[in-house]
Amino acid sequence: MTNIAVLGAGVVGLSTAINIKRALPHVCVTIIADKFGTETTSHGAGGIFKPTAKLLPGVPESIARKWTVDSWKWFSGLTLSSQAGISGNQMVAGYYFCNEEVKNPLYADYVYTFSRMTDDELRSLNMYNNYKYGYHITTVITYVKKYLPWLTKLYLDDGGKFEGRRVENLNELVGKYDVVVNCTGLGSRKLCNDDKIHAVRGQLIKLRADWIKYWMYTDDGKYILPNGDLTIIGGVRQADNYSLELNEQDKQEIQQKCYNFWPPLQGAQIDSEWVGLRPSRSPLRLEPEIMNLSSGKLKV
Repeated sequence: MTNIAVLGAGVVGLSTAINIKRALPHVCVTIIADKFGTETTSHGAGGIFKPTAKLLPGVPESIARKWTVDSWKWFSGLTLSSQAGISGNQMVAGYYFCNEEVKNPLYADYVYTFSRMTDDELRSLNMYNNYKYGYHITTVITYVKKYLPWLTKLYLDDGGKFEGRRVENLNELVGKYDVVVNCTGLGSRKLCNDDKIHAVRGQLIKLRADWIKYWMYTDDGKYILPNGDLTIIGGVRQADNYSLELNEQDKQEIQQKCYNFWPPLQGAQIDSEWVGLRPSRSPLRLEPEIMNLSSGKLKV
C-alpha cells in the first residue's frame, strides 16, 4: 500500500489530507504534527473570504484566480448546505473602506454581492471624511473554532490517521513514506532550510459584542469580524516579529483605532486576546520536489 504523510494539522494540513484521501481512496494517509486544534495558528484566523493579490506576492494572477474560484466553490458550498452550522461557515455582509479604488479584485466575481458605495452611503456611516471609497460585500466567514473539529472528523471518517510528534528532520521519513506533503507553515523555515519563509506577527482582541452582525475592513489596517458568538477586532501585521507574547501597546493601539473607527464597539467586554505568527513567503511555494537526503531520496 502507498503511504503518504502530511506534515501539519492546521486548516491547510487537514484539507490537504482530506483531498488526497478522496482522490486516492486506496492509499494510507497519516497526518504527523505536534500541534492540533487550539494550538495551531489556524485557530486564531479571522476566517473571512476576501483574498487579495497583495497578500499573494509572486503568484501569477491566473493561478491566484483559480485558487479563488476553487476555494469559493468549497466555502460557499458549505455555507449554503446543511453542514453550514456544524462546519462554522456563515454568510455575512460587510464593508470595505479605502482611499484607493479597488480595481478588479480576485473575489469580486464570486462573492454573493459586491458593489461600490455612493457618497451618500459613505456619509450615512460617517465614513465620508476618512475614506474616499467604500464597498458593500457579502461573503463567507469561517468560524475556525468549529471548522477545525469538523475537518478532523471528516478526515477520520475517511480513514485518515494521526501521529502526534514533531518531525525534526525529513530524513526520519525516508523509507517509511512514499510521498510527504509539507504543510508545516512557518515550520518549513527549519525543516526545509527555507529562509524565504518568515513570520508576520498578528495580535487581536475578541470581544463580547453580540450586536455586531456585520464585518468591516479598512485599507489602513483596521478590521471588525463577527466570529461565532464573539467579535474579533484588529489588527497587527508585523513582519519578522517572532514574539508570541501578548503586547500591551499593541492591545491599546488596536482598541484605540477600532473604537474610534466604529464607536458601537465601545463598552464591549473583552473575552480574550490572541497572538500568532502568520507564515509568509514570496512566492508562496506549491510544487513537487524529489529531495536527495542523507538517508535517501524523498518525494516531497
